[in-house]
Amino acid sequence: MKTAAAPVLAIVLLAACGNAEEKKAQTAADSTASAATHDHAAMQSETAAASVQLKDDKLNAVYQHYVHLTQALIKGDAKEARLAGNAIETGAAAVAGGEAIKASAAKITATSDIEEQRAAYSTLSNEFISLVKKAGVNNGELYVDFCPMALNDKGGYWISNNKAIQNPYFGDKMMTCGEVKETIQ
Repeated sequence: MKTAAAPVLAIVLLAACGNAEEKKAQTAADSTASAATHDHAAMQSETAAASVQLKDDKLNAVYQHYVHLTQALIKGDAKEARLAGNAIETGAAAVAGGEAIKASAAKITATSDIEEQRAAYSTLSNEFISLVKKAGVNNGELYVDFCPMALNDKGGYWISNNKAIQNPYFGDKMMTCGEVKETIQ
């Protein structure tokens, strides 16, 4: 009876190894497809950002950098997030009521830790959403998105120009976690 179990065990082990190799190949293919999807989504987001026009010109200038910051956080690129944070900090100085945005952007600029940047992004987003709602949109639509799992399950909001969820709080880990809570027109 023991001799019959050995060949069966060998077949099971070989099949498992083959499956592991297939899974590795599939994971590599998924990663490549995911990177291509992120790049395509980033280009779509930047194009959509250009088509959105806020009623407040100074806030609209900050919005363009906000899109850049959001894309950097989606990609997990702390260096790019710092650059966008610096531009937001500069632009927010000219926006009426932009002090809190400027302070949050300064925190993003001051650190290279992506999780600290994401925490500051939450505060920045809350203030930015408030200002956008007050100012209004001349052209296009914006979506207020929410991820309940962000910031250790406290939740986090952000503004997007696309209905498809791309989560800046988790990036690749949980790209589509979240939902559209509101549309700003």
